[in-house]
Amino acid sequence: MITFLDHNFSQLNDFLKEKSFSKIFILVDENTHEYCLPVLLGNMETEISFEILEIEAGEEMKNIQTANHLWEILTEMHADRKALIINLGGGVITDMGGFVASTYKRGIHFINIPTTLLSMCDASIGGKTGIDLMHYKNMVGTFSFPEQIFVYPNFLETLPFKELRSGFAEMLKHGLIADKIHWENLIQIQKLDPESVIPHIQTSMDIKQQVVEKDFHEKNIRKTLNFGHTIGHAVESLCLEKETPILHGEAVALGMICETHLSYLEGLISKETSETIIENIKKYYCFIDISEFKDEDIFSLLLNDKKNINAKINFSLLSNVGKCIFDHQCQSNNIQKSIDFYRKLSGF
Repeated sequence: MITFLDHNFSQLNDFLKEKSFSKIFILVDENTHEYCLPVLLGNMETEISFEILEIEAGEEMKNIQTANHLWEILTEMHADRKALIINLGGGVITDMGGFVASTYKRGIHFINIPTTLLSMCDASIGGKTGIDLMHYKNMVGTFSFPEQIFVYPNFLETLPFKELRSGFAEMLKHGLIADKIHWENLIQIQKLDPESVIPHIQTSMDIKQQVVEKDFHEKNIRKTLNFGHTIGHAVESLCLEKETPILHGEAVALGMICETHLSYLEGLISKETSETIIENIKKYYCFIDISEFKDEDIFSLLLNDKKNINAKINFSLLSNVGKCIFDHQCQSNNIQKSIDFYRKLSGF
């Protein structure tokens, strides 16, 4: 399912030749339209007619209005169930494009060509598609695998540093929950740039793919991939509501700091292990100012998290470096302490 492309995109071209798609729709945002689409079109060889679908960039576009707009375009262009959507972009594009494809006419074909580190190592893998509802992250979606994921690491050369750093958070998470050696290799990186992270992309992708294969519908072990996301998503949602959005990886880094400390408070890891992990995360990420967010607003979002059962907040927490447990219900005062810990640590 995951294929790394050569410079001629021969693997993609072979895939298009083998299939008999009626039409191709390439979904991009304005950034991938400018920086990545020319590379794709310059190497894509097919006689199938295609159309370009462009949306604005940003998490705020991942909503039902955008999905409805794309469904209408597909309808107007007479897309049938043998059409193919190529999602060329970051997490918003792969989430949105997968959701639109999996719901249009009860499902049409789609492939992902991730262009950001975040989408390469996380969003494009696993068959989760979705949109945000109000300011709640990924509240509406489907489980639907893409036909293929084609990875072209050179697309990372087009990324601003903050986007590269955002994706790196998911790589760090993969190491913390499943592979101590991967974590140790990543924290040796002194300078975050494409050259330093590309050698580690395959490992991160493999970790997520292996977890997904064991638990596609997120009934058990796949929940470990949510480490850092429970508190992280709450803060990300509040920033979105405030119209001061932060990048997903920035939220995950914040969440991993809080939830690592929470793992210590819950007696799952030692204080020393917790402090070492947090110091290494801090090397790469600036603190997010959460001083204006009320505790009750954060807890309200935590209570609406998709992982919860019977109104109980379920966390995925570390039991060691490279090991993670799931469905852990924490003491409310420890959740509060972990948030206060971050506030104190950040100095805001």
